[in-house]
Amino acid sequence: MAAGPRALHRETRQAPTTGPGGGSAHAPSGDREFAFTERDFQRACRLIHEHAGISLGTHKRDMVYSRLARRIRSTGTASFADYLDHVERGDHDDVQAFVNALTTNLTSFFRESHHFDMLGEQLRAAPRRTHELWCCAASTGEEPYSIAITACEAFGTLAPPVRILATDIDTNVLNTAARGVYPIERAEAVPPALRHRYFQRGTGPNAGLCRVLPALQALIEFRPLNLLAPHYGLAGGFSAVFCRNVMIYFDKPTQLQVLSRIVPLLESDGVLYAGHSESFTHAADLVRPAGRTSYRAAKPKRAERTA
Repeated sequence: MAAGPRALHRETRQAPTTGPGGGSAHAPSGDREFAFTERDFQRACRLIHEHAGISLGTHKRDMVYSRLARRIRSTGTASFADYLDHVERGDHDDVQAFVNALTTNLTSFFRESHHFDMLGEQLRAAPRRTHELWCCAASTGEEPYSIAITACEAFGTLAPPVRILATDIDTNVLNTAARGVYPIERAEAVPPALRHRYFQRGTGPNAGLCRVLPALQALIEFRPLNLLAPHYGLAGGFSAVFCRNVMIYFDKPTQLQVLSRIVPLLESDGVLYAGHSESFTHAADLVRPAGRTSYRAAKPKRAERTA
């Protein structure tokens, strides 16, 4: 959910009118081709919370309009109300496209770089076993590939003893992640020596692009996963879980719900890495601070393996 920033087009505010179904609406104009009532906005907020756990404030109204208007236009639906009816009926394709549209993806290679320094130290401290690592908001792939590079550097090989699971609720960004191809400027955050070792620069028709080495892709399994799902179907035993800049989109009850599912999947000395603006002081019975927005289980217990 946690990807390259999607441009948020700020729509020009129009004088409110009464929309169908009650509530205020912005009348269609040169900027707004669809009526968008308060009821439409609240329905969209309720549906994205139900399906993805994301809590949207009123300041996200223009974002919701802009992103869903593109979906309405592309599907040929007559109105917001009709489109949300389709989503509410629960057709898988409609729901997935709705979630993809409203998922904000902002990421970069080696974002919050201190976590990768910590991960490298953690891996080097236990070199004689295979480490299971999980990036649960993989977005367009920059974070899991940064994890893979960190592992290669820690062990000095392109085949380090790690298995990386990279998941996201947004299937569109996962497809981008699996390809591992980026505009060259996206890799500028990677230190030059690492960029030289782990990226291939495109030429000819691929000029201006770069791709990660196939050896990095081989370390990662990309898979769709909704953190609100009652069961993740994961065996657990993770040395590290990167769940960064995800919880900021959840309200406190949803955060506790997600943490209660992630924490048991950590191995006894596993580390949960969170975003710089995320704090879990309200979850002291689940996690305890381990330094610089990282956490360990409050009551360490190796996760039971499931089928």
